[in-house]
Amino acid sequence: MATTTPRVGHKPRTARHASASSGPLVVRPARRASRRKRRSATLTALTVIMLVYTLLPLAWLAINATKTQKGLFDSFGLWLDGDFALFGNIADTFSYNDGIFTRWLLNTVLYVVVGAGGATFLATLAGYGLAKFDFPGKKAVFATVIGAVAVPGTALAVPTFLMFSEMGLTNTPWAIIIPSLVSPFGLYLMWTFATDAVPKEILESARVDGAGEFRTFFRISMPMLAPGIVTVLLFNVVATWNNYFLPLIMLKDPDWYPLTLGLNSWNAQASTVGGEAVFNLVITGSLLTIVPLIVAFLLLQRYWQSGLSAGSVKG
Repeated sequence: MATTTPRVGHKPRTARHASASSGPLVVRPARRASRRKRRSATLTALTVIMLVYTLLPLAWLAINATKTQKGLFDSFGLWLDGDFALFGNIADTFSYNDGIFTRWLLNTVLYVVVGAGGATFLATLAGYGLAKFDFPGKKAVFATVIGAVAVPGTALAVPTFLMFSEMGLTNTPWAIIIPSLVSPFGLYLMWTFATDAVPKEILESARVDGAGEFRTFFRISMPMLAPGIVTVLLFNVVATWNNYFLPLIMLKDPDWYPLTLGLNSWNAQASTVGGEAVFNLVITGSLLTIVPLIVAFLLLQRYWQSGLSAGSVKG
């Protein structure tokens, strides 16, 4: 009868060893799973709170835009009134005060197209140049850009007003457009995005083939920078569209007001002597004001999401 001899250094696996080695493998995954569940529940609760916090004002705005001036005070704020007056309010908003709302809308579009569009173009050029070219003083430029990002725009509004007043540019569209062309955050975002989005090998190949720097930028680099450009454009559009304090101190003529300042002037009528309260038009105008921004974010969603995430992933 054949016998087996244990190998040297081999210890027989007993029940104690099996339980000791397999015990933690059974307990630890259960603990980790429970921790994951607790984290998931916490994050879900926080997400729901933030969702309600974000959507509740929008819901209030949409609901109250369907009410008449009288219905705003006779009904609950988060419930519809018996008289559905949304379309009437929209018509009254565009016709009130000789259709000045349309003028404010066109002014806002002008400030956004020229100001935000120009700021995006300049930020793209500057960010690409800082990312792909070396020159003396580059670190000083980087420190200046970071410092400019930390300075709020309201802190520069009064000095900007004094400077534009000396130049005779106040109460003109240039008082809104020129400051909007400077976007330190957009410049920094394009700088960091262009660093990894455009490989140096492609640029060197284009230069070897005889392409100039501008041709290389517009024909080769621009398509690669598209997600970052759209992201910066959306940030600039939102900032310019919602700009309030700068127009407040720069403009006196209502014909050059943007939507933010114009709607505020309608809202202030109720507190002036002989002024007409048009709260239903203010609410309806506010709802109309945010519609273009919502449409822009929905249409460009896939671009700006990839632009925001591209900086965290290196190819």
